[in-house]
Amino acid sequence: MAYCFTKSLSCTFDEAKTKTTAALQEQGFGVLTEIDVQATLKKKLDVDFYRYQILGACNPKMAYQALQAEDKIGTMLPCNVILQQKTENGPVEISAVDPMASMQAIENKSLHPIAETVQKMLKTVIENI
Repeated sequence: MAYCFTKSLSCTFDEAKTKTTAALQEQGFGVLTEIDVQATLKKKLDVDFYRYQILGACNPKMAYQALQAEDKIGTMLPCNVILQQKTENGPVEISAVDPMASMQAIENKSLHPIAETVQKMLKTVIENI
């Protein structure tokens, strides 16, 4: 089973990030966290890495439903969306986690309809970018 949905764009990294954030907002997601992996690896390990950012996306309504069904689900929240550009002028790849793949590890059937809804929302995000 695939664990993410992916799409590549021919634009700048910043344009891809703007499009991704807008597509997330259209589906009710906000970005809670942003991790600049490239900058972090440079600072912590003094290594060069390509542009790579992790956006921690959250749809409050869906997160609340999931927390009501499973109190430790917060260990799998927020939904991560990554942007990566391996070469300076190359395409920007955007990937979103497939929550159905994540939920397979949890033996709580009441989470499945929630995960299916979030799965559809994140697929729409990737399709609409």
